[in-house]
Amino acid sequence: MEAWSVLPALFAGLGLGFLWMGLRAGVTALRLRVRGLRAIGVVTAWVPVDGRLGGVVVFCDHLGRAAVLDPGRYGSLCGLPPVGERVPVVYVRNRPASARLWDVRHLLAPAFGWFLSSTVAFGTSVVVSP
Repeated sequence: MEAWSVLPALFAGLGLGFLWMGLRAGVTALRLRVRGLRAIGVVTAWVPVDGRLGGVVVFCDHLGRAAVLDPGRYGSLCGLPPVGERVPVVYVRNRPASARLWDVRHLLAPAFGWFLSSTVAFGTSVVVSP
């Protein structure tokens, strides 16, 4: 492989990896939308350890056990309701730790981010190619 083709190949491979992650996130959102179990949770306040603002969502799974959903960085970007509000939650049966908020913005935010990253990587690959 020639030295001048290493950088475009690197960015193209990075773009393919991001595209794969975006497809996985989209399939996960589709699977949750079609086959996920829905519950109602309550947004509660928490002590931020890493400086993020917002809260966590406490809900009960299909067996009545309490579970906690930390929306993480998507909570502030996609608009987590204020503390005390009731929000819908969707999760895979027997895996309430993998829950997400039942909102299009929260379900598709990871896929959109990965697809945007793959577009930037592919564009960079085209720009740096001779």
